[in-house]
Parts: sequence; structure tokens; C-alpha cells
Amino acid sequence: MAKDAKPKSGWKQDPAAVRADILRIATEMFARTGLSGTRIDEIAARTKTSKRMIYYYFGDKTGLYAQALEAAYAKVREGERQLELEGLAPDEALARLVGFTFDHHRRNADFIRLVMIENVHNAAYVRNSSVIKSLNEEAIARLRALIARGEADGLFRKGLDPVALHWKISAFSVFNVSNQPTFSSLYGDDIFSESGQSDLRESVVAMILRYVERS
Repeated sequence: MAKDAKPKSGWKQDPAAVRADILRIATEMFARTGLSGTRIDEIAARTKTSKRMIYYYFGDKTGLYAQALEAAYAKVREGERQLELEGLAPDEALARLVGFTFDHHRRNADFIRLVMIENVHNAAYVRNSSVIKSLNEEAIARLRALIARGEADGLFRKGLDPVALHWKISAFSVFNVSNQPTFSSLYGDDIFSESGQSDLRESVVAMILRYVERS
């Protein structure tokens, strides 16, 4: 038996690992070539499983795409849970959340590209996913609780909308990734250097904190 074929027998005994491998490769390919441009044959060729097993686990290509989206959103929310914001002062917690979002999106460009592709499809799959709906309700609930603590402590102004705050945090962090190719082509790469990104991250955190602070 060829050396590179050996892992396959082991993976058959670990369905979770097989699914994770398929989702990882599928996410990369959907992000690069979109839903219509990605072929199951190509995904199977890059994974440690077969085309038949992809259909077994995910049903069809759209099922795989939908679950890749769900896994990408789940990764963001899991990262937010690990921040342990409840143990921090409200302003420190918000700064940590904004910084995490900026860093996560920068390090996970495939997630941003998936979201861009889903917008091309007019959110057809996000809209119908109860998993993504639940995950994003969690994100809003987290912000709502943070706002309430900030208002109670006299740090945040009254009347902040958690959905609007989420939009602002996302807007800065998503644009930084989604528009990098065109922005750098027009205005140069300096802002996307390590020092440029560090400065931008700091200013994004400061702008969000200034937005919520009590006058």
C-alpha cells in the first residue's frame, strides 16, 4: 500500500475528523471559487476521504456549503466565548471584543470571503440556517449584557443598540479584509503592513470606545 494511503483507514474510524477535514478544504475552496465554481470532485481530491463520503456526510454541494458557513460562524462565536468578558470591566471587555474581532477576521480571510459570497447569493443560505441564527443571537445577547453593565457602571451612554454596535464592530473588521486588494492597489500597502495593521487595530478599538462612552 502506498505511504500516503495509510491514513485513510484510520480516518474512517474517526467520523468527526473526516468531517472536519472535509469542511476545512471545502471552506478554502468555496472562499476561492464560490459555490457555483467549486466541484465536489476537487474537494474530494484534496481531502483524506472520497466523493461518496462527502455526499454521505453533507448530502450535496449546497449542504456542504451551508455547513461550511455554519462552521465558520461557530468558530467566531467560540472565540468570543473564550474571551471571558464577564470578568472584566465593561470598557475593558468591549476593547477586548473589538480587538478579537479585528484579529479574527484578519487571520481568517476565508470566513470574510464566504460572507462576501453569501451576500452575492442574497443571504440565501444564512437566512435559512437556524444554526447561524442562534449563533448570532448569542453575539447580540453578549453585547446587550455588556452594554447593560456599562450603563449601570456609568461608563456607557444610555440607549445603545447592540445590533448597531455589532454592525460598527463588524464593519471596520470586515472592510479591512474584504477590500484589501482594491484598497492596496489604489492607495498602497502601508496600512496592511504589520505596523499599519497594529495602528489601525488600536484606532478601531479607540473609535468604538469613544462611540459608547458617556458624555
